[in-house]
Amino acid sequence: MKILLAYQSGLPHRKDPYVTLLPTGLCYLHACLREAGHDSILANFSAWHTSKIKQELLAFKPEVFGISQWTHNRHASLELAALCRRTLPESTIVFGGGHATFCYEDILGEGSPVDVVVRGEGELTLLELVAQRGSKADWHRIDGIAFFHNGTITCTQPRKNIEDLDRLPLPAQYLDSSIGLDLELQPEFIVTTRGCPSTCYFCSSPDFWGRKVRFRSPEAIVDEILYIREKYGLIYFSIRDDTFTADRKRVLKFCSLLQERNVTILWNCQSRVTAIDEELVVAMKRAGCECIQLGVESGAPEILRRLGKKIAPDQIEHASVLIRDVGINLSVYLISDVPGESSDDLEMTIGLVRRIKPDDGYVSPLAYYPGTRLYKEALAAGITSSTLFSDSHQDALYVASRPGGSSPLLLKELKKNQQTDPERFNRQKERLGYCYTTNVLAGEWYRQQGEYDKAILELQEITNLQPDNPWGWLLLADLYSEMGKINKGKKCYAKVLSIVPMHGPSKAAQTT
Repeated sequence: MKILLAYQSGLPHRKDPYVTLLPTGLCYLHACLREAGHDSILANFSAWHTSKIKQELLAFKPEVFGISQWTHNRHASLELAALCRRTLPESTIVFGGGHATFCYEDILGEGSPVDVVVRGEGELTLLELVAQRGSKADWHRIDGIAFFHNGTITCTQPRKNIEDLDRLPLPAQYLDSSIGLDLELQPEFIVTTRGCPSTCYFCSSPDFWGRKVRFRSPEAIVDEILYIREKYGLIYFSIRDDTFTADRKRVLKFCSLLQERNVTILWNCQSRVTAIDEELVVAMKRAGCECIQLGVESGAPEILRRLGKKIAPDQIEHASVLIRDVGINLSVYLISDVPGESSDDLEMTIGLVRRIKPDDGYVSPLAYYPGTRLYKEALAAGITSSTLFSDSHQDALYVASRPGGSSPLLLKELKKNQQTDPERFNRQKERLGYCYTTNVLAGEWYRQQGEYDKAILELQEITNLQPDNPWGWLLLADLYSEMGKINKGKKCYAKVLSIVPMHGPSKAAQTT
């Protein structure tokens, strides 16, 4: 069967290469369909004009058109569905994703271009739906969907989650069957868990994935990374789990495997402040982890309580010290404009930021999302309405009527934390011994300071001790090119390609 799975970001973000990335869940759906023998195409329509999308629809003529809907693109996705309905009236239009899962009643109904909504985890549901596409009468027996039929919306019973995530095919195996994808960026983002052990009030993950966290095996993760490295030439990865370190034994095994199999990559991940310890961060650093992102949100105990964080400022500080002392970059997420936040609360957060000194961070005003406890309680209290998401055309629905009061102050503090102590690299080397991650971060820091000789020494230590590590050669190549030593740079790029033949930036540099 011919199936097109598409994503289109909201209009304001269509030039942002990260916001316009496909959700990883859509890539998993595509892989499952291809593995089952369907003619599935993955499409990123974020930068496409309507006329070009229409041409693609007419050229491919999908029998099933699946669209990934999230809160920020909820209106764009409905417009995309309407375009498909006008262009291909006989196509079955399926919605899925975080927003569609909880707001299916807003989507379905008389005159809607959408035929059916897949709720929650979608791989098995979509396969079953495609197999029974012909008759809506049969849809009643499919778990995990909602659809409009004979004047009413039917919501079937929830689908049981997939227990063994290792059985799912790798999305990267089928990314070539796509249009509009950035194949040097999309494969960088991988997921290794489903679910989160936390129950933050502003997050819908617990209701979407269920309360139980499911894990992919360390062996499967390393196999995926090696596959992507070989096929697409990527040597940097971003692990997008809600809490990658939820199972410390799994992470320790993953780090051990990376070293045993000589997988010299750099990577980042997200964690919870109570889910890391010294042994863990040391192992992660030695295995190439260069940045850990923590969901800090606030430095005020009362605000943390209101957000359902179940952490304390002293735990945040402890985790931050662990990360910074071992020499991993610290990134934090902060939430601003929380109703009831006092000037003292804000000062506590600013004080915390000054003490933990994150290398970078993100500030987001508190927003409503469907499926969250925050939204459910506001709805029950009459603070907001059930038509909030359908009535408003804003990408994000902020809780504060006029957000932005505390955001600039927090962003200003985050920008102040420029590292100025080069001795930290010596302390890290004394503690860990040789670790290429330390050399990479030191080399880049010296380069930014204009101390090229010191940067070269750091990077040459990698090439001397680990000649098959592409990072030493790559950063030397970039550095020599920046210094105007083009021939030296090209020789280093050639070394990268001898290790990772498909590395895109090195291939491009060799042709200029």
